[in-house]
Amino acid sequence: MVSSVLCRCVASPPPDAAAAASSSASSPASVDPCGGAVCGGPDHRLRLWSLFQTLDVNRDGGLCVNDLAVGLQRLGLHRTEGELRKIVQAGDKDLDGQLDFEEFVHYLQDHEKKLRLVFKSLDKKNDGRIDAQEIMQSLRDLGVKISEQQAEKILKSMDKNGTMTIDWNEWRDYHLLHPVENIPEIILYWKHSTIFDVGENLTVPDEFTMEERQTGMWWRHLVAGGGAGAVSRTCTAPLDRLKVLMQVHASRSNNMCIVGGFTQMIREGGTKSLWRGNGINVLKIAPESAIKFMAYEQIKRLVGSDQETLRIHERLVAGSLAGAIAQSSIYPMEVLKTRMALRKTGQYSGMLDCARKILAREGIAAFYKGYVPNMLGIIPYAGIDLAVYETLKNAWLQRYAVNSADPGVFVLLACGTMSSTCGQLASYPLALVRTRMQAQASIEGAPEVTMSSLFRQILRTEGAFGLYRGLAPNFMKVIPAVSISYVVYENLKITLGVQSR
Repeated sequence: MVSSVLCRCVASPPPDAAAAASSSASSPASVDPCGGAVCGGPDHRLRLWSLFQTLDVNRDGGLCVNDLAVGLQRLGLHRTEGELRKIVQAGDKDLDGQLDFEEFVHYLQDHEKKLRLVFKSLDKKNDGRIDAQEIMQSLRDLGVKISEQQAEKILKSMDKNGTMTIDWNEWRDYHLLHPVENIPEIILYWKHSTIFDVGENLTVPDEFTMEERQTGMWWRHLVAGGGAGAVSRTCTAPLDRLKVLMQVHASRSNNMCIVGGFTQMIREGGTKSLWRGNGINVLKIAPESAIKFMAYEQIKRLVGSDQETLRIHERLVAGSLAGAIAQSSIYPMEVLKTRMALRKTGQYSGMLDCARKILAREGIAAFYKGYVPNMLGIIPYAGIDLAVYETLKNAWLQRYAVNSADPGVFVLLACGTMSSTCGQLASYPLALVRTRMQAQASIEGAPEVTMSSLFRQILRTEGAFGLYRGLAPNFMKVIPAVSISYVVYENLKITLGVQSR
């Protein structure tokens, strides 16, 4: 019943299609081989109406979740309640909780377009069929490794004629009344750097699906991510400023604790002083994210991959280079952020005044103090963050992903928190040295030091523990930062019209 109402055209016509068309030019089928499924002909609409009536078990002119459950079960298609709810939500334009006939037709046509894009991206050989090797390759490109037996199991669930390959019709028939688009949704659901902001924008950029690129949804994701980062950084700014103060001023003789640090900040400048340096920290999100994304897309082409997505090692190389380019472009803002966070009451009237005084007293080179350790910190941060996140993602997908790659809120938050924490821990000594070099002129009488000499000095005077000053407030802000950025991101997605999960 379902197959009979759907377009029987293949994704790529066979080579002899043109000859067949010319030999029977008088036949309507030669002009419209799909029978109206793609062009929306009247016969196709009648067949859709027949399917609609079959699914409308209570004959009220609308398809609710219960109608779909009973109707599809009669047709031999079994879907969970959650999957059916996604179908209704995706097509329910008037928000009445059910699909009328026009909404049903619009949903099927829109969903079929998406499925064509997905099928085309999986069909690596461009022969109109998907085999086990192509499924394995597509998942491998996303960093997900499966065995040939697992790939064949996926094939068997869709393969009707026992050829162990899936043509367009088999793919579409299986998925059209199914909300899950298995492989691309791994990209869709497992975004990381776009969603989570812990104050350091050193993560490897996220991939976007072909659909997101073609529909322009990618820039909405980036805007939502930028807005989420701004809110997250503002909410955790007091902890971030405390971290900077402890990195620069704490020592064996000045053992600054968390409560004592907050007390000292409030006593010196009032409650408002807890947010010093946050303004420039928020302002740099937009240029850094935009430059990083554009650089990443260009480097992807230079890496030489023709695939929609890069392999893990290619992503690390491209992401690290893109991060280095972005950091180089906005690095003076990083120095300003540190100086503004460390300033005393009345020292600067604002960001521009701070920049002018640094330029006048120390010259242009002051805006690149700490640049080398900052660049070196990108590799361990981005590499370990990506490796941990991909490992956790693969473990979850292999063990728990049955009908959907959607991990749910708590799994996603846990993976994001753990990978960010590991990345920060690995690169923290370099981040501390960078901050101290950026702050040199803010400490009266501080000598000019190099990265290596500063490392030796810290190890000699404070031991290895000295390289981790300020780690406690830094880790304290990870969970609230990740949680806040996720909640804001999801709400901004809705506001910007990005299709929700």
